[in-house]
Amino acid sequence: GDISSADRVIAAHGVEVLNDTIALTRDLGGRKVAGILSTSHGLQTEAPTRDQWNRSAATLAKVAETAKAAGVTLNLEIVNRFESNLLNTAAQGLAFIEDTGSDNIFLHLDTFHMNIEEADIGLAIRHAAKKIGYVHIGESHRGYLGTGNIDFAAIFDALTAIGYGDDLSFESFSSEIVDENLSKKTAIWRNLWT
Repeated sequence: GDISSADRVIAAHGVEVLNDTIALTRDLGGRKVAGILSTSHGLQTEAPTRDQWNRSAATLAKVAETAKAAGVTLNLEIVNRFESNLLNTAAQGLAFIEDTGSDNIFLHLDTFHMNIEEADIGLAIRHAAKKIGYVHIGESHRGYLGTGNIDFAAIFDALTAIGYGDDLSFESFSSEIVDENLSKKTAIWRNLWT
C-alpha cells in the first residue's frame, strides 16, 4: 500500500497496513511506529506532486489520531532520494508534519540517509530538535561506525545540544549481523563486518 497514491485501493491498503502496525505495536507494549510511512519505499521515476504530498499528509493526519488513541507515535523516516521521492531532508519532514496538523507525528532521522541528502547533518538535527522522535545511527557505507566518512562527533554534539534523550539505535544490514536476504534487499553486496 501507499497512502500517497491516487489509486484509492492502493491508498486504502496503505492505511490498513499502518493501522494494523499501530495495533500490533500497542498490543506488544510498544510506543512508536517508525519507518517510511508517508509513501511507498523504492526508487521513483518522477518527482512527487503536490497532490501526492497533500494526499499523504491528509491521510497520515487521520492515521496519527488512531495511533494517538492507541498510545503510539508515528515517526517518519527521512530517507535518501533512491528510496523515496517524498521526504528526503529533515526540513521536508518538518514541512510535511506541519501540513498534517498533527501533534503525534515526529521525525525518524537516519545518519546514513542524512549523509546523502543533508548539507550539514548537525544543523539539520538542531533545526528539527522539537520533532525528532527516533534516530538511526549508521555509517556512510553501512559498515563499522567510524570507518566511513560520517562525522559522528558532530552528530552526537548536535543531539546533546538539543537535549535529545529518546530512542537511538544502530542499523546494520551486514550478513554478519542480519539474514543474508535482507542484506541483498538493501544492496549490501560486500560484507563490511569481517
